[in-house]
Amino acid sequence: MAQVLVVDDNSDIIEALDLLLSLHGYQVRSASNKKQAVLAVAHHAIDLVIQDMNFAQGITSGDEGKSLFTELRALKPDLPIILITAWTQLETAIELVKAGATDYLQKPWDDNKLLELVKQFTSNEQSLQRQTVSLPAGAPLIYQSAEMHALIADANKVARADVNVLISGANGSGKEKLADHLHQQSTRSAAAFIKVNMGALPQELMEAELFGAEKGAFTGANQARAGRFEAANGGTLFLDEIGNLPLTGQMKLLRVLQTGEFERLGSNQTIKVDVRVLSATNSNLNDAIKQGTFREDLFYRLNVIELHLPPLNARKADIIPLARHFITSEYSLTEDAQQFLLSCAWPGNVRELENACKRAMIFATDQCITRDDFQSLQQSGQIKNEKQQIEDMLIKHAGVIKHAATALGLSRQALYRRIDKYNIDIDSLC
Repeated sequence: MAQVLVVDDNSDIIEALDLLLSLHGYQVRSASNKKQAVLAVAHHAIDLVIQDMNFAQGITSGDEGKSLFTELRALKPDLPIILITAWTQLETAIELVKAGATDYLQKPWDDNKLLELVKQFTSNEQSLQRQTVSLPAGAPLIYQSAEMHALIADANKVARADVNVLISGANGSGKEKLADHLHQQSTRSAAAFIKVNMGALPQELMEAELFGAEKGAFTGANQARAGRFEAANGGTLFLDEIGNLPLTGQMKLLRVLQTGEFERLGSNQTIKVDVRVLSATNSNLNDAIKQGTFREDLFYRLNVIELHLPPLNARKADIIPLARHFITSEYSLTEDAQQFLLSCAWPGNVRELENACKRAMIFATDQCITRDDFQSLQQSGQIKNEKQQIEDMLIKHAGVIKHAATALGLSRQALYRRIDKYNIDIDSLC
């Protein structure tokens, strides 16, 4: 069982992370300050650290987190460290990622993203051998289907070409994993790989996130900070849900792609970078162009080559290898469970399958996971249709979109689109 050390002076955060990680099979240790954290790493077999950037009340500089990171790396150079950061410490977090931190998540963090990172960096050799195509670094790609073999063969050629790539595909199909593969197979693999989820950012902060901002550039900008383009200089920048970028940001992005130049918000000093841009979308950008919400010239700059990731139900040969990967080594899948998984529609794609496997491990009465353990996917022995699944989850979670989306393996944006598609009245359900 992997041991995760959580370092935070907030007992509520420690308790929340302890519960989340424990439910997914991790042993959790905690520390509320730098001294306790260093002692824990020195005296215990810690596999991964999740650390805040500040440990003293009233301190917001991030210097404490930087000092702890430096000491832990000196003590154990290969120890994966995930940073939990507020907006004001974002620049320091980016600096530490360049110095070797595994990744950083902004508060409030996304549970699924955090669990994905923890699993990625605590996986043992046995789990990586399960139907895995190993990468030189980063997370493994799990596939067995002819469709994915063809796609990855194309991706390997594209990766070395150092051109901008647009990855299309439904939510939860694995676009971020494919982007990571492109980076790891590219000539930039030793440099930074910076990810930005455009769908998770308020529109008013997108430009500051990408291009940085000077102190006072907008309300809440209490200090100057670098943007993601600066952090990715020499490496790769992955822009997920690119269709959410507003037109003002699109114009600035187009200029960067054409010239490599931009200015931080509130500054007239030009910065020049060398960045490869990978972008992803689950929407039809051609329709957005017709509607005037996406620039055609930017589309062609981003879409030098397009790689389309098919939905999970179009590559059924990948379902069982993925399920075996998501289920920890102490569990196994019975034949009836495998047949059930193959019969499901998986509207939430790989993300939904992963969540279903996590729930099945909780419901399982022993180490053999059966069809009955996937109870949330069943209804009178039949697979629920998508509308019924959504309605059931909305009722179960009292109409809270965030919780229902997580249970379904969807993003909040994807769930809203399905609610609109099926004309679901949340008020009447809840």
